[in-house]
Amino acid sequence: MENYMKLELLAVGENEAFARSAVAVFALSLNPSLSELSDIKTAVSEAVTNCIVHAYGKEAGENRIFIECKTEKQGAVGVLHIKITDHGCGIEDIDVAMSPFYTTLAEEERSGMGFTIMQTFMDGFALKSEKGKGTEVRMRKSIGVSENETERERVNA
Repeated sequence: MENYMKLELLAVGENEAFARSAVAVFALSLNPSLSELSDIKTAVSEAVTNCIVHAYGKEAGENRIFIECKTEKQGAVGVLHIKITDHGCGIEDIDVAMSPFYTTLAEEERSGMGFTIMQTFMDGFALKSEKGKGTEVRMRKSIGVSENETERERVNA
């Protein structure tokens, strides 16, 4: 069975925690391990923070972040699909932006590891952006890949 969620938030810092929690709770139907849940929350947090800080900057609170999630079962494995979209400034050069330690805000002591973290914690990652029109991040996480259930800490037993 597939399930679907759509969420629209103001691009303000206090909504970052809500966004990651909402996606994590949505993923619970797939019975993720604590580690899988942590990975999801970390990746969503990075994506939403990028929208607020880089896409919108000083106009963040006047703009929106759009999150869509879909769950599906493929046998014993569940799959969570996440799409996070902004209509901000866009990214001029995606290859440069995705390189570790690159940031548009070095003076604010940003680490430039957002995209690297998203790629590391998720099983699938894609980025589309158009300068002046916004950015779309797509992520995928497979849940329950381990064959040995006794090794997994379950959120829902």
